[in-house]
Amino acid sequence: MLVEELKEEIEMPEDVTMTLSGRTLVLEGPKGKLERTFKYPTISLHSKDGSIVLSVAYPRKPDKAALYTLLSHIRNMIHGVEGGYTYKLRVVYAHFPLNIKAEGDKVVIENYLGERHPRIARIVGDTKVKISGDEILVEGINKEHVGQTTANLEHATRVIKRDPRVFQDGIYLVERNGVPLRW
Repeated sequence: MLVEELKEEIEMPEDVTMTLSGRTLVLEGPKGKLERTFKYPTISLHSKDGSIVLSVAYPRKPDKAALYTLLSHIRNMIHGVEGGYTYKLRVVYAHFPLNIKAEGDKVVIENYLGERHPRIARIVGDTKVKISGDEILVEGINKEHVGQTTANLEHATRVIKRDPRVFQDGIYLVERNGVPLRW
């Protein structure tokens, strides 16, 4: 059976304003403004009565996958401008105490496993990093930037050339948007 057109519609919340020009979508909400250009050629975007409609004519499997990926991106943008994203990380050390400070667009990690040179993790986009004791709070409206900043912090304290069962020092993600992660 051949489906001639696949359509998906996303309703915009009342506190989010949407502007669609061509393939560029701009969302503004209480937390800020996000802009993204969608480049998949077979998917058409248009606005209708305060909602956004994505459609594909004669969809194949890759087209369906791309359509639902774009839907997820738009939902993430809506969640970001409405409430934002908050990731909580925990600093763990047993051997040498870590000194962590945020400086501009980077986080400097000093004394990791007794090393003399500091390790650096980059802060992506407009993400805010707050350090208090052994907790690090990463906040922002763009889910991809918040997630990448978190990954940069975890990666900067990766254990290399040591037994990871003994040296468990590092920075680890423990909570995502108020939901604790289970280990």
